[in-house]
Amino acid sequence: MAPVTHSIGSRFERLVEIMRRLRAPDGCPWDREQTPASLRPFVLEETYEVLEAIDSGSPAHLCEELGDFLFEAVFLAQMSEEAGHFSIGDSVDAICDKLVRRHPHVFARGDGDTALTSTQVVEKWETLKAREREAAGLPAAKKKTSA
Repeated sequence: MAPVTHSIGSRFERLVEIMRRLRAPDGCPWDREQTPASLRPFVLEETYEVLEAIDSGSPAHLCEELGDFLFEAVFLAQMSEEAGHFSIGDSVDAICDKLVRRHPHVFARGDGDTALTSTQVVEKWETLKAREREAAGLPAAKKKTSA
């Protein structure tokens, strides 16, 4: 892997700017024509390619596929920003807030949860998730096995 010469933030901003350029009026016609619905098969394909890279055990392959996977998220967020809904920054904020909120055993020290087992962490995650969904008036979500 190449040595880090730029911050993660500046490298992420470069990706976001590339996507903006691709979607600009003088950008790429194919990229400008895409919609969230038209990207659906590509999001699914990149998901499977990430899974294949994990199975391959190749860090280089995983690195490349994670980049492609990340690009799909930036692509979808760019279209949402253009429509006035939200930006990729809003998505980053949302996942950061969710991770802190759902990991009180890490971020809210002093509440007695610091010695949880991984099984207890998953149970707590599911409980917190169910409460959030209920408060938002959403149906219960399917269970995951990772926190």
